[in-house]
This record gives sequence, structure tokens and C-alpha cells, in this order.
Amino acid sequence: MNAEFESFVPLTFARRGVQRLATTSAVAHDTTFLVGLSRAFYWKSLLDSNVMKSGSEIAKHEGLHHSVVNELMRLTLLAPDIIAQLMSGTQPRRLTLMWFQRNRLPVDWQAQRAIINGFK
Repeated sequence: MNAEFESFVPLTFARRGVQRLATTSAVAHDTTFLVGLSRAFYWKSLLDSNVMKSGSEIAKHEGLHHSVVNELMRLTLLAPDIIAQLMSGTQPRRLTLMWFQRNRLPVDWQAQRAIINGFK
């Protein structure tokens, strides 16, 4: 016997300035950030599997400037708990994709956590 299962996640979409947010009753997911994060990990997988040889090659293939690819690829260096916080929508409000693109984070995860905790 096959049973179908459904999941319902109550989301509403709202704008915060030029950003689009998916909100539940408790959290706000920055969809722009989530798209950037997913692209970064996808591109990393292309490099890891030797499908693409460099960020510049990815940029050319995607029709983007190489700096965009390189800025987003830095997101793959984030500590797993910071990524989980961003994915769950519980990050500090000012911690946006644009912030990550304009500010370099250290590779050291403890140092990253200290910076993120400074937002609270």
C-alpha cells in the first residue's frame, strides 16, 4: 500500500528593502542569501569534481564577472554551525549576502564565530 505524505510549511514572502524574505512565524529566511550559498556550494562541487578548472571558467560559463564567483565561493569556508544558522533564518538581521561579499571573514572558524557573535 502506497501512502502519500504531504508537508506544509507556512511561509509568507515579504520585502525588506530590496531583499526578498521568506518568513515563518519565528524566523526570516533571506532567499537571496540562500541562493548565493547554494550557488557557491554547487560551484565548489564543479571544481572538486574537475568539471570546471577555475572560478574564472565558472564565471565565463555562467555569464558573470569572476569577482562575483570568487566572493560567493568564500561562503563555502564558513563554519558548519554558521551555515546552519543562516539556513534556519536565525542569523543576525544585518548579516546579509552583501555583508559577506563586502567583508572578508577569516578561515578560522573560532574567529568567524567571534565576528558573527559581535552582531548580536
